[in-house]
Parts: sequence; C-alpha cells; structure tokens
Amino acid sequence: MADDVARLKVIREKVEAGQRLSFEDGLAMEESHDLFELGSLANLVRERLNGDLGFYNVNTHINPTNVCVYTCDFCAFRADLGEAKAYVMDRDQVIERARQAASRGATEMHIVGGLHHKLKLDYYIDVVRWIKETAPEIHVKAYTAVEIEYFSKITRVSTEEVLKRLIDAGLGSLPGGGAEIFHPEVREKVCGAKASTEQWLDVHRTAHRLGLHSNATMLYGHIDRPLHRIDHLVRLRELQDETGGFQTFIPLAFHPDNSEMSEIPKPSGMMDLKTMAISRLMLDNFPHIKAYWVMLGLKTAQIALSFGADDIDGTVVHEKIYHEAGAETPQEVVVDEIRRLITEAGRVPVERDTLYRQVNRGDGRWTSGERIATPALAVLNPR
Repeated sequence: MADDVARLKVIREKVEAGQRLSFEDGLAMEESHDLFELGSLANLVRERLNGDLGFYNVNTHINPTNVCVYTCDFCAFRADLGEAKAYVMDRDQVIERARQAASRGATEMHIVGGLHHKLKLDYYIDVVRWIKETAPEIHVKAYTAVEIEYFSKITRVSTEEVLKRLIDAGLGSLPGGGAEIFHPEVREKVCGAKASTEQWLDVHRTAHRLGLHSNATMLYGHIDRPLHRIDHLVRLRELQDETGGFQTFIPLAFHPDNSEMSEIPKPSGMMDLKTMAISRLMLDNFPHIKAYWVMLGLKTAQIALSFGADDIDGTVVHEKIYHEAGAETPQEVVVDEIRRLITEAGRVPVERDTLYRQVNRGDGRWTSGERIATPALAVLNPR
C-alpha cells in the first residue's frame, strides 16, 4: 500500500507538470488499486484538454456483410459462406439505410463488417459511393485497417492506392477497429491470421499522410495482461507523435458471449473505469477519449466522463457486432437521453460531427461549424 501511494504521488507530480508518463508509470497505474486517484488524475488531463464539454454525435452503423475469411476467437459476429445467418447487403439495402440515416439527421455513417471470400474491392468502394450519392452531406467513416490491408492483399495494390480509391468514392475517415491487442503474445492467439500490428499501424500512417483522420481502439479484458495494454498504448502514442492523425481512442470492453472465448468473464466495472483512466493518462497526444456506451453500458459510460472520457459516442442505430457478442445495451439511444446522461455527469453536452466540428441545427437541417480545438495538447506534449 505504501509503495502504491508513493508511486502514484510521483505520477501525480508528473501529470500536474504536464510531463509524459513512462511505460513503467503505466504498469504502476495498472498495479494500483486506488481507482479514485487514477480517476482524479485522468479527469485533470481530461478537463485540461476539453474542459467540461461532453461530446456526442448523431450516427448510424452499417455492417455490409458478416461473412468473413478470418476466424478471430473473440468474434461472435462473423459467419461462414452458406451459413444460415450469413448475409450481404445489396445496393438497394445500402441506399435505404442511407436514406433512413439522412431522414434522422445523422451526420455520420460508420461502416465495418466482414471480409467476404468472394466480394471484390469494387463492392466495398460501391458501398461508400452509394451512400454519398444518396446522402452527400453524411460523413462516411469506413473500414478498419484490417479491412484496408485485406483489400490491398486481394487486389495486389498498395494500401495507399486502396485508400485513394475509397477517398475518390467519398471516404471521409477511418474507424479504429481491428487493433485488438498489439503485443504478439496476445495477438497471435486471438487474431493471428489477420493484419499484423505493423500492418495495422502502417495503414493508419498512410491514411494520415493522405489527409484522413482516424480513430484507434484496444480490446481489453480477455487474455491480455497489464504489460500488453501499456505496450499497446505506447505504440499508439508513438505513431501519434509521428503523424498527429488520430482523433479519438476508444477502449473496447471484451464481450464473450457466442464467441470461442465464451468461458472468459466480462471485464468488471472497476477494470472498465481503470482502463479508461490509464488510457487518458498515457495517451497525452490524443485529443479525445471515448466511452463507447454500446460496450460499457450507459451507466458506466456516464461515470467514465469523470474518469478521462470526454465523448460518449452517438445514437448508434443498427449496431450488430457487439450485440451478437452479448451486449445488452439498446440498439439506439435518442439525443435527448444522451444529452441528459452528459448533463447529469456535470458536463456540457456538445453535438459534434466526425471531425469534431460543432453541429448546429435549425429548421430541420444541420451544418458543421468550426473544429473544436484542444490547445492544451501543445502544452502537454511539446515537440
């Protein structure tokens, strides 16, 4: 206990001085049982960067297919060819989903899905194009680095060329999925067949070079250990130092139901909040940390707004991947409920678009204003 107090005292001094925390500091925080001190430190950084603002967006998810060549142990969403639950959305279905999103005033469509054995890159490009032709005002955030790397492999062209073709079709940014855990001790066991850590990072490096912003994730609470999680965060921090292209980090709580890892219990609320806080403290160069309510649950996501998170995600209609894995959260939360949750947490609700520009609504329409700045990043992480 005395050692824990002493180590956290040193960490507090570094955080208050705006100094970067080391790998060893990260491990010390993982070993600490003082959740409230970690939360206090994370909240200090969170408010230094984003004040009392609590961000959300009006978005909808679309998963074009659940058929996938990969068989990741933690995935309950995928299907084999010919399996009863297998599906592929056609043009009319995608267009209808885009029309629904536009009619609801959505500013973003989030697209991830399976890597179908028989679909060509043209299909995935067409999905983006169909949406933009139907609802040009909607930002398309599409395809994880794992998907981009797979498209490159099947077409035998570079990831840069794949990204350029998607940009031409209307791609606006990349989601952060597929990162899982970077450390080879874990990655090789839970998802060894798909894109490697180096390939995942390089796709985002390339996207940032092309002017795209992206998110990053970490799937925690399965067979990972503290050193694996801190290694993951440090690798992301290093790439962000290099490119500055990441917007948001989203810690993803493992959901075991209906997967090959169903014997592993879900992460506890303690672990959820601790991981959120440590993420905020280690990722000093990330503007935003998101509490993804679909996986955390609404109550934990609300509390996370005082443990480092400044974003609670959005309305999230038609989410399939985590609900297949046992998420018991609703399929959609209306804006009034999201704003109430943020307000109850002592934050000021701000609707933002995908690129963190404030959204203004009136007369049944919406527009994006200025990008919401986080000027403290320059102080926290001088280059």
